[in-house]
Amino acid sequence: MRFFLVVAVIFFSHLPSISQPLVPDWARDAVWYQIFPERFRDGDPTNGPTSEELGYPPQWRLSPWTSDWYKLQPWEQERSDKFYDVVFDRRYGGDLQGVLEKLDYLADLGITALYFNPIFEAHSLHKYDASTYHHIDNNFGPDPAGDLAAMKTETEDPATWKWTAADKLFLKLIEESHKRGIKIIIDGVFNHCGTHFWAFQDIIKNQQGSRYADWFDVKRWDDPSTPENEFDYKGWWDYKGLPEFREDENGFVTPVREYFFNITRRWMDPNGDGDPSDGIDGWRLDVANDVSHVFWREWRTVVKGVNPDAYIVGEIWDDAANWLKGDEFDAVMNYRFSRAIVRFFIDTDGRKYSVMEFDRELEDVRSSYPAEVNYVLQNLIDSHDTDRWSSMIINPNRKYDHENGLRQNSEYRIQKPEKEAFKILRLMALFQMTYVGAPMIYYGTEAGMWGADDPDDRKPMVWDDLMYEDETTHPFPGKTRSPDKVQFNHDLFGYFKKLIHIRKRLPALTQGTFTRLIANDKEELYAFERGANGEKVIVVINNSPRIQDVRLGPRRKYHDLIDGKTIDAELISVESKSGTILTPQ
Repeated sequence: MRFFLVVAVIFFSHLPSISQPLVPDWARDAVWYQIFPERFRDGDPTNGPTSEELGYPPQWRLSPWTSDWYKLQPWEQERSDKFYDVVFDRRYGGDLQGVLEKLDYLADLGITALYFNPIFEAHSLHKYDASTYHHIDNNFGPDPAGDLAAMKTETEDPATWKWTAADKLFLKLIEESHKRGIKIIIDGVFNHCGTHFWAFQDIIKNQQGSRYADWFDVKRWDDPSTPENEFDYKGWWDYKGLPEFREDENGFVTPVREYFFNITRRWMDPNGDGDPSDGIDGWRLDVANDVSHVFWREWRTVVKGVNPDAYIVGEIWDDAANWLKGDEFDAVMNYRFSRAIVRFFIDTDGRKYSVMEFDRELEDVRSSYPAEVNYVLQNLIDSHDTDRWSSMIINPNRKYDHENGLRQNSEYRIQKPEKEAFKILRLMALFQMTYVGAPMIYYGTEAGMWGADDPDDRKPMVWDDLMYEDETTHPFPGKTRSPDKVQFNHDLFGYFKKLIHIRKRLPALTQGTFTRLIANDKEELYAFERGANGEKVIVVINNSPRIQDVRLGPRRKYHDLIDGKTIDAELISVESKSGTILTPQ
């Protein structure tokens, strides 16, 4: 059955045009790509961590990049028959050389900005437990042993800091990325560090006699007269593996604050000549709401003093208005967008948004922040902290980022999503690439990767030049599954590439106003117009399971940017769970 609708142009949720920017102009045009470094690409097979370096048993080995994800490796089988008992000790060898090798791949896709999960020296695979902030992880560069030796000679004084081989390779990566028009921001994990952090190690050794004794929230010092170790301190969410830096009413205590200011300048202007073009282009701030506003305001002054065009984005999962007043962050990771888009396109039960509910939620997000900020929000669907986008689709009707893996939800489906799921993903991607704000892709989404929440969302990237084992193993002993073929999805990559390049060549989609055209609950149709400098782009979304015909006012010609055809009719036909992007002729 087909439905015929006449579009009444309603100027609703109209965003004002942009004049003087309060946020970096380049961030409005950004198409973001998030890289989890250890799992993106192994470009140097000689620099992987050793069992001795990690403190693991001698039989420990790097895991094969292309192996069945849930299959236990020989060293793992010796420890446990349970996948989730051993997986967090795996390493696959991803490094900066691997990213360098794939810069042209990213440029071809249309990516203009990279967000790196932590790259600083750290013990874990995820690097949110920094051992230092003034060096890149030694296993991400070409000389791990030499880098570690160099680090041992340094203090908090920047005059003692050297440039290691990994540091230099990162600077090369910045240079090569900038040549391709790609910006780089890195993860600033300033709330906490790891127990291997150099200052914390000195405290462990010297206790209250350490010159860094006031850097951390120490609850109790060890009493050397007793056999017990009474040393206790505040850890993030009470996790002792992540000691928190000490804050008072003025933010981080002075030596910690100065250290962070110094590492900020180091990575933003590496050669210190006042020209930031050789440095990173901004920061993503981890657990930003756990750090005081006082520090962020002071730190922003440092950042913008080095590079006024730098981009600062905070990890805030809920309303972020308090951080977006112009004196702290430029933007946030737009998880409110993520939740809304999942409830509209994926959910099927009582959680599902109607078209009008979806539209109202989007309007509420836009109205919560200054108009300029809306254009630079990172509009993501998934990340390293959630299950993967395609797996969300085959596991609907959950609170976002909840019950998103077998450890929390025995009904969670870990298998490869089928064709219909990727059809929904394509529709969501079309909306993401045409809506207000800067879209962000988590590595591998464009290649068809799937997976539950951590650790399954951090599988090694699927590349088209590698042959992968099928996924045949179930993570729980005694359970079985149907085999799933693992391979690069060229069709999906081509679709993302097309959408990204459409977005990049049309200023209306990056800079333009937003006007709702259709919000029809009964037919599950949503349409809107983006406009800038006389250019208009119309986006039509059919979120229903049936083909719909839509009347776009008086008869005129439209160019369909998806299939390249010219439409000269009163009606356009939109396939089920599909959409189109039109420009009036």
